[in-house]
Amino acid sequence: MPLLSPLQVVQLSDTHLFADPNRELLGLSTADSLKTVLDSVRQIQPKPDLLLLTGDLSQDESAKSYERLRDLLEPLQIPAYWLPGNHDYPPLMAQILIAPFIATDKVFQSGGWNFILLNSMAAGKVYGELSAASLDWLEQQLQQCPVQPTLIALHHPPCPVGSNWMDQIGLRHPEALFAVLDRYEQVKLVLFGHVHQEFTATRAGVQYLGCPSTCVQFKPQQTNFAIDDQRPGFRLLSLYPGGEFTTTVKRVNYQPLPDLAATGY
Repeated sequence: MPLLSPLQVVQLSDTHLFADPNRELLGLSTADSLKTVLDSVRQIQPKPDLLLLTGDLSQDESAKSYERLRDLLEPLQIPAYWLPGNHDYPPLMAQILIAPFIATDKVFQSGGWNFILLNSMAAGKVYGELSAASLDWLEQQLQQCPVQPTLIALHHPPCPVGSNWMDQIGLRHPEALFAVLDRYEQVKLVLFGHVHQEFTATRAGVQYLGCPSTCVQFKPQQTNFAIDDQRPGFRLLSLYPGGEFTTTVKRVNYQPLPDLAATGY
């Protein structure tokens, strides 16, 4: 029997948590802002079906930062899936970010959709890369599930977002990814983090969506690094089993602002 209601997915990104909950990123408490975002997620009705966390979950690669994230997510009792960003440490993530409602799976099916999570980390680099092995694995997953509409997630943006400084630290050699995606019509959506802002683009019938951070926001369309005064947020998606979807970005009422004069971090 086909589903009559969509799968509700929340994308959370770039939480940048520290071992010390009192530490701040550019003058903003990342722990407090995440708590405010999660309070907003709790209020969504009907309750979301799953959470996708698209990297930079820690700022300091510490075990305590991942433990804090786990302890904040588990009470929601919403299945959560994650992937790493350039600030993360995957071995610790795999040890700690696993719990009754937190999975380490990088491919799964839900609500008539296929989900594939990619690791775009490049060791010691801010920019991202997808290894040949990752691209081969992606192709295998797409071959094995040719009918279900597919959502792919990674940390680094595979397309330019219009800010020169950010476009230099996105995904390197995105044409290798596009070469795979272009062969599979079931791919409908690509989600990413890293950009700390809302972003939408369409390429070859696939929609590419960037997500706000749960803490500090980057100002769009800038030549150099610049902080925005937009509030923390998340992306909400409604995925229908036929491949249709709707999406919106939600901002939360978190009053403290980061250092708007910052030129980097």
